Amino acid sequence: MRRCKALHSQSELAFFPLDLASADSIKHFCNEVKDETIDTLICNAGLVPTSYQETQEGLEMTVGVCHFGHFLLTQLLLPQLLQAQELTGKAPRVVMVSSESHRMPLKLNFNKFPLKKTDTFFPFMAYGQAKLCNALFANELQRRYQDQGLTACSLHPGALITTSFGRDSGFLSLLFKVVSPLTKNPNQGAATTVYCASHENTAELAGKYFSHCKPVRSTKEANNPETARKLWEVSEEWMKGLNISAVQTENEDAVECA
Repeated sequence: MRRCKALHSQSELAFFPLDLASADSIKHFCNEVKDETIDTLICNAGLVPTSYQETQEGLEMTVGVCHFGHFLLTQLLLPQLLQAQELTGKAPRVVMVSSESHRMPLKLNFNKFPLKKTDTFFPFMAYGQAKLCNALFANELQRRYQDQGLTACSLHPGALITTSFGRDSGFLSLLFKVVSPLTKNPNQGAATTVYCASHENTAELAGKYFSHCKPVRSTKEANNPETARKLWEVSEEWMKGLNISAVQTENEDAVECA
C-alpha cells in the first residue's frame, strides 16, 4: 500500500483482511465493506498445495479457495456490484484470474469434485479443476447477469513465478527459480488483469477468455453451458449448507445472497 501511495499520491487505498479458505472470514469481509461502492471485482487468489489439505469447511483446499471461496465472495458482493452503474455510471464487472492450466482436465468430473481425502491427490489436477472452474464461473455470471449490466470474463496472467507460487514445495521452488528467466515479471503478469478490469468496451470482454491482453480460445469444456450451470448449482448447494439464504433477483435464474 505504501508503494502504491508513493506512485499514485491521489489514490485512496484501504486494506481489509480476507481468507478465502474460511466462509466466516469471507462473510466478515463482506460485512466490513457493505457500505462501499464496488464496480469491479478481481478474483485473483490461487495456490498449489503439494498434499491434500482442506478449507475451514472441509473442501479440498485448491478448489475451496480458488472457486468456492470466490463464488461465495462474489455472491455476497453481488448486490453492490449490480448497484454500481446507478451510483457511479460505471458498468460492473467481475474478472476471474484463471490459467492455461484450465485445459487439464478435459472434463470437469463431478464425481471427483471436489477431491476427497480418499481420492489420489495430484496437485496439478486439483489446480486444473480450480482454474477450469474460474472460466466456467465467469461464463455463467455473464449469462445470468448480463441483462443487469454486469460483465464477466476470465484470463491467463502468464507464467508468473515471481509470486513465490511454489513456496510450499522445495522442488517447485527450485524448478521455478530455474525457469524464472523465461517468465513474466509482476508488472507483465498483472497486465492482462488490468486490461480486463479497465477496458472501456465491455462488449469486447463479455464472456471471453484473455491472454497477453487479447481474447484467445479457451477449451470446449470451459464454454460448456451445461457444465457451467451444474457447477453453479453445486456451488449453490454448498452455500446453502452454510445457512446463507438466497433470494431471486430480477433475473429469474440469478441468485443473490441475503
